[in-house]
Amino acid sequence: MSDNDILTHLVVLPGWQYDGVFIYKSFVFGDFSEAFAFLARVALISEVLNHHPDWSGVYNKVTLKLRTHDADGITDKDINFARRVEALFQ
Repeated sequence: MSDNDILTHLVVLPGWQYDGVFIYKSFVFGDFSEAFAFLARVALISEVLNHHPDWSGVYNKVTLKLRTHDADGITDKDINFARRVEALFQ
């Protein structure tokens, strides 16, 4: 996927950014329990899609970084994953 294609997709994914390697977003929750529950829901998305993010969590903040390692770039898998994560908040 070209950089322009990626940026076009990110327009409808609030808060997601592109650094030339990953699309990524940080999420802040009220406390550790909320952040951990979010990670559990993301894990279920990962398993359903068989696509796994790079993630990190510190107390109430979780950062997800997506790229398709096999394709060495951003693909529709990453955009679909980000959409599903955003749907958790609707």
